[in-house]
Amino acid sequence: AGWVLIVAGPLVWLGFNIADHIKIGTELIKDLRITGLPEAPEWLVNVPMIGDRLLEFWLTVDEQGAALLVAAKPYMGQTGNWLLARSASIGAGILELALSLVLVFFFYRDGPRLANFAKSLVERLIEERADYYIDLVAGTVRRVVNGVIGTAAAQALVALFGFLVAGVPGAMLLAAITFMLSLIPMGPPLVWAPAVAWLFWQQEYGMAIFLLLWGFLVISSVDNFLKPYLISRGGNLPLVVVLMGVFGGLFAFGFMGLFLGPTLLAVAYSLVSDWVASNQPKIEHI
Repeated sequence: AGWVLIVAGPLVWLGFNIADHIKIGTELIKDLRITGLPEAPEWLVNVPMIGDRLLEFWLTVDEQGAALLVAAKPYMGQTGNWLLARSASIGAGILELALSLVLVFFFYRDGPRLANFAKSLVERLIEERADYYIDLVAGTVRRVVNGVIGTAAAQALVALFGFLVAGVPGAMLLAAITFMLSLIPMGPPLVWAPAVAWLFWQQEYGMAIFLLLWGFLVISSVDNFLKPYLISRGGNLPLVVVLMGVFGGLFAFGFMGLFLGPTLLAVAYSLVSDWVASNQPKIEHI
């Protein structure tokens, strides 16, 4: 179980750390609204090549930032609460991902024994249809895994394209991070949103707006239709049932619901279909 601790420990720490830093950031903004920026540190002007520019930017923010914060005051409380809520959901998603890794370890270790127990239980309940429902559950979980990984790969590819077009340095590394963070809710914006902020700071306004729109409309939206489509491929479930399972599971159970929702709906849909087929009235021809 050492590898589980190695992987899960940093993920859990990262989730709570993000929430803490966002809370500190909102409190800092509230303080700056009252006191303004402190004096620029001495080392700032000594930064090679860009020191004067950094000092000028610091003074500009100090002079104009107060007016901007006053204008934004009615929205700051709502924005802070929204950020805290999003950070909490991100932390919960990371924690659920870590717990999933722990469960994967035990499923692999005790897999054959659990599979035999599940098969015996299902055979006891539904007898001759046991093999069909076992294959149904296994196939649904397999398609969900393929859908999650396929969607993460697609988000990483479109993110890589956006980073390359916008001229963001380290595009390959950022795309790899996007792939990993696509496994949790609200993960990809943690990569492309700072890239947008960096472009604005570099005064690349056109590319910043492009990457902002690309992030909202493409990188973060491809998950909404590609994942259900990939999960429904190769199965006998209608796409609308898969959509209800994916989104309903996510809302009800979080990250684990991504697997529970489609699986439970697949079993329920097949049970209802079997019940309807077995109770159809026989038509007698006279």
